[in-house]
Amino acid sequence: MKIQGQPHRAIEADHSRRVARILDQTFLPHRVEWRDLETVEGAAEAIKVMRVRGAPLIGATAAFGLFFALREDASDTALQRAYTMLHATRPTAVNLRWALDRVKRAVEPLGVGHRAEAAWGEALAICEEDVRTNHAIGKNALELFRAAQSKKGDTSTPLNVMTHCNAGWIACVDWGTAISPIYQAHDAGMNVHVWVSETRPRGQGASLTAWELREHGVPHTLIVDNNAGHLLQRGLVDLVIVGADRVTAQGDVANKIGTYLKALAAKAHQVPFYVALPVSTIDWNITDGLRDIPIEQRSAREVTHMPGIVSDGRLDEVLITPPDTAARNDGFDVTPAGLVTALVTEHGIFAANAPSLAELRP
Repeated sequence: MKIQGQPHRAIEADHSRRVARILDQTFLPHRVEWRDLETVEGAAEAIKVMRVRGAPLIGATAAFGLFFALREDASDTALQRAYTMLHATRPTAVNLRWALDRVKRAVEPLGVGHRAEAAWGEALAICEEDVRTNHAIGKNALELFRAAQSKKGDTSTPLNVMTHCNAGWIACVDWGTAISPIYQAHDAGMNVHVWVSETRPRGQGASLTAWELREHGVPHTLIVDNNAGHLLQRGLVDLVIVGADRVTAQGDVANKIGTYLKALAAKAHQVPFYVALPVSTIDWNITDGLRDIPIEQRSAREVTHMPGIVSDGRLDEVLITPPDTAARNDGFDVTPAGLVTALVTEHGIFAANAPSLAELRP
């Protein structure tokens, strides 16, 4: 997708230097800054502090991280040490483990002299496949958009789409998952408007989704998280579409905290609630999302402080609570399969239940 009219990906390989260049999302939307990753420690830090975020992009970054480690030391011990370090950075998104396992399987049978090159090639392949996958997800979801627009009858009125957190191209390598059909609908000339929820406490909707939609020229309106139910109740939302960090074999969905409340409100007002995801996000080893999906606990400071540009133009953060206020910061919640209208994957649209998803099992 584009930044100031120029095409970019959220992570780009520099083949001559063998480094990975990332868009540092901690500066968005105020500054566009790129950062080179060239060590496994750098890749792990970028994932942990959310310079990169979004399940597919985390996986791609981790794949490059294994390459950096093997470039320095390709022994079995070093491979396992790097795997463990990267896997510990973000526990909820299953794409992280999926990408690490894929690179590990590719290099383990090889002699130490060939492992780094194989890891580089696998990381590149993961990135290219992510782009194709996300375009396919968008193409499949676009059919749902067209059906919803047709149901409205009056195509001169916008199709009002609600999303939560950021599942756009900067959460992936390119295109995005839940935002991919929005881009494709807009590019095809469809009258589409997006309700963007702010996504406290990190504000991924306010700082990331609103930023990338603006860069692409897609009409959108930012809302506070607590406004979502009100808009659904008033009939101002035609469909809700979100991404996912992990989906169980029976269709429970772990996504950014606040997703569950939107799913409940959508169900109450008969508004379709779709989840867009690559098949790699499905964790075939678990069935009960509430019981089995680990929920990342993040710093209380993200709740008690808010970042932004202060009066002298610096990026800073300000305290918004009484000093020493205790705060709980669950990074994700789980939406039960019964609240999900359908799961949209690169292979098509599937019901959120075990028999339907079984068709996708590798």
